[in-house]
Amino acid sequence: MPAYLIIHPREQRRDDTHIEDDNLTLRFEAGWAIFADTGGDCLAIPAGLGAQIQRVDEPEELHDQKPAPQKE
Repeated sequence: MPAYLIIHPREQRRDDTHIEDDNLTLRFEAGWAIFADTGGDCLAIPAGLGAQIQRVDEPEELHDQKPAPQKE
């Protein structure tokens, strides 16, 4: 499931935001980071805000994989 952590700059002292949804997408348009789901746009963050956006979910294809064996 796509999940993102939005970290605001220290100067703005806002709470960090965690957003996730099975159908969540992120696009960048005209200086905005825009999150959308099947219902449409649900959150927009202006680039000038200085927030960091980090994807924090695990990719689906890694759930069933085992680590590679270590060389001796």
